[in-house]
Amino acid sequence: MSETLSVLGIAQAELSVLACDDARISILNADFRDKPTPTNVLSWPEEDLSPVLDGAAPELPRPNPAGAISLGDIAIAYDTCAREAAEQGKPFVAHVTHLLVHGTLHLLGYDHIRDRDATRMEALEVEILGKLGVPDPY
Repeated sequence: MSETLSVLGIAQAELSVLACDDARISILNADFRDKPTPTNVLSWPEEDLSPVLDGAAPELPRPNPAGAISLGDIAIAYDTCAREAAEQGKPFVAHVTHLLVHGTLHLLGYDHIRDRDATRMEALEVEILGKLGVPDPY
């Protein structure tokens, strides 16, 4: 996650990560997205930083008095990540790294619902993962 922050010019940030199993992430997915099924990663941003215009960069939040930016929370499911990595023939660590980068970008206002937003987010993910030695996941 530090490489993600570094690429975006963020010196300090606070976030929490919950590593859980499919049972727990299913409950979270049901509670927050009305989808009672397992998923690989979920994120809850501290504030909505999404840009209004499709393809625009999100605005970075202001640091707190300690100089850090409070981003929010991420949950990642071991079971789903392990299954997906095996199905896709990817190393587990590379897949989890991608999903943590992905979740962190969501906390920072990036999304993939609109086409131009998705293009921007995916390009940023590829750039960050490349710096970490992880191949393009797309």
